[in-house]
Amino acid sequence: MFSMYDIDLIELDGTVEDIIYQNSDNGYAVFSFLCDEEEITCVGTVPDIHKGETMKLKGKWTMHPSYGKQLLVEYYEKTIPTTVDGMIKYLSSGFIKGIGPKMAKKIVDKFGEAAFFVIEEKPERLVEIKGITYDKAMKISSVFKEQHELRRAMIFLQKFGVSPAYAMKIYKKYRERTFDIVEKNPYRLADDIFGIGFKMADKMAAAAGFASDSTFRIKAGIKYVLTESTVDGNVYLPKDVLMEKTSQLLGVDKSLVENAILDLQMEHQVWYEELDGEAIVYINSYYYAEIYTAKKLLELNEAYIENDYDYKNIIEQTEIRHNITLEEKQKKAVECALKKGVMVITGGPGTGKTTIINTIISIMEEEGNEVVLAAPTGRAAKRMSEATGHDAQTIHRLLGITYINDDARKQVFDKDEDNPIEADIIIIDESSMVDILLMSSLLKAVSIGTRLILVGDVDQLPSVGAGNVLKDIISSEVITVVRLKEVFRQARESAIIMNAHRINSGEKPVINEKEKDFFFVRRSNAVEAVKTIKDLMLIRLPSFNGCDPYTDIQVLTPMRKGILGVEELNKELQKALNPERSGKKEKLYRNTVFRVGDKVMQIKNNYNMSWKIYSEGRRIKEEGLGIFNGDCGTIMDINEGEEYILVLFDDNKWVQYDFIQLDELELSYAVTIHKSQGSEYPVVIIPLISGPPMLLSRNLLYTAVTRAKKLCVIVGIPETMYSMVDNIREAKRYSSLSKRLINLHEFMFGG
Repeated sequence: MFSMYDIDLIELDGTVEDIIYQNSDNGYAVFSFLCDEEEITCVGTVPDIHKGETMKLKGKWTMHPSYGKQLLVEYYEKTIPTTVDGMIKYLSSGFIKGIGPKMAKKIVDKFGEAAFFVIEEKPERLVEIKGITYDKAMKISSVFKEQHELRRAMIFLQKFGVSPAYAMKIYKKYRERTFDIVEKNPYRLADDIFGIGFKMADKMAAAAGFASDSTFRIKAGIKYVLTESTVDGNVYLPKDVLMEKTSQLLGVDKSLVENAILDLQMEHQVWYEELDGEAIVYINSYYYAEIYTAKKLLELNEAYIENDYDYKNIIEQTEIRHNITLEEKQKKAVECALKKGVMVITGGPGTGKTTIINTIISIMEEEGNEVVLAAPTGRAAKRMSEATGHDAQTIHRLLGITYINDDARKQVFDKDEDNPIEADIIIIDESSMVDILLMSSLLKAVSIGTRLILVGDVDQLPSVGAGNVLKDIISSEVITVVRLKEVFRQARESAIIMNAHRINSGEKPVINEKEKDFFFVRRSNAVEAVKTIKDLMLIRLPSFNGCDPYTDIQVLTPMRKGILGVEELNKELQKALNPERSGKKEKLYRNTVFRVGDKVMQIKNNYNMSWKIYSEGRRIKEEGLGIFNGDCGTIMDINEGEEYILVLFDDNKWVQYDFIQLDELELSYAVTIHKSQGSEYPVVIIPLISGPPMLLSRNLLYTAVTRAKKLCVIVGIPETMYSMVDNIREAKRYSSLSKRLINLHEFMFGG
């Protein structure tokens, strides 16, 4: 017989023999399929599949390590069974409750090949069969019609090149309106359905015959450009920049773009205004976040009523009680924290930020005040807890998370103006990482009268998300700021700290061999650098200070692409630290092999991802929602049968990833310096050979070096490092929080 396995891409006609696994939420299924008397295993997104259905499948062969060859279904078409046996099997497959094999046979025996027509168009005739009441007949017809509508919708959407997974999302959102919405305005899908962006909607529109200068297309293109700009940290775009980018993207005249911007403004889909003489355009949510942040910061700052305390005496007594001596700047910071509604403490490593925080906590708790500590990431919160001896949590966890329509773009928090955080003082560490949307959400949950202290290093890289929040607050000069510049004596013994401050001041770091915690290993090219990094991790550093190459050492690189980018480095380091071995489970997803024992990182916010924390007895101690960009963990198990990977994150959260969610994970033996913000590692290795000036900047180098706690090793060319020190250029971010604070302060308080 002709072997189907000889063909790479294949189309098959046959019948579903059995359902091995099915996920009703996302439509993923594993099923056996009978084709030309040969039974094969199929996997893919095939929603609401039932035993006995006849189908046309299109896919490609894949090799499963445990189960052998399988057909990965890319597209499919369900066809109504036409034979008596097929109809009986289909009706008794379980998708209509109350119809088993006997009842299915009665229906088909009674109506023959017209059975499906009767069910859909003449359901009242089903009462002619003993055991079927009128209500049951209507229910059978309703469920059958729903299946028919789904089948029609899936076929309809696949004509536009929509994958079954996204077709399922579209149908679940629109149901019977699917056809009308897609034909009239497919760009609406990009707004309504998470995961369907402008480019996918644009392909659908082109297939549907929409003109390139369609108003729908231009409006969708404008929103796409604005959304993409937030990925680069921009809160808004100047109107001229937006028009230019959209015109280039769509290939249309700028005048059409300008008209569409005005239409979007009138439809309340974007915010357009002139600020200090410049025409600017926002996505609405970012505009409201920026305005609210400015207003609430000023309200918190001005509303706090200063107590008539002898602050100097309070601080002196605290110094005596804890056997510490504060410098004048530190005393000023503590006093401001006791007197002001909002304040910022900023400074580099070794400047005494932690001592100030601990002193503030001590004084506040002595007075019976409730103190809450938080940070943007799990690692930063863990560091804060260790440094203060008090519980700290992520800002997301502090606020709590709920959802609207399971859409991660529309998350809301449990804590807000109606349900604020119960605290007298809130201290946020690593505030440079907080973007404008998160800051706005945090401030909504802070009651007037609660004091807010923002602690961070303004010279580090800005937040991954949109905005320049900490820098804008400081530059506005309407909020009290204490800048710490002096490095304390004990910290001066660390070459990591001293070199970090040299870099920040524009001086060359010292790289002699006398240092114990900062080394430079000269290598002239990327290939040599990779070999050296592996040698350092596997042999030299463990021998030097006993560090564990897996848990203690982190490689931080400026870039994603190239030999020294995270993608290639992770492949090399995975081979060295967690190689392929017989019996060790692994999963190939796109171009990445995930293996049990791998270090991994979440690379996007997923507010709908569930997690659990277990007690020692494996009972659930705590559970919740939300895994966030930059969270790191270890792969503990890979379950091929149920198609998931189990990850244990650094904050003890266990999370199960379906295979179709693996685009949210990447290996993290090496991570970009941007992704390392808020984290601290015992040992850091930084490869520096060459790269574009926008990537090799002073604040990038400064951020990387300050991630090292005990040892920092730079591998590469010294001149590259020196050029980074000299390169003070930063990618411009369009953000106007500073202007908003200044203007609003003048309006509210007269200057």
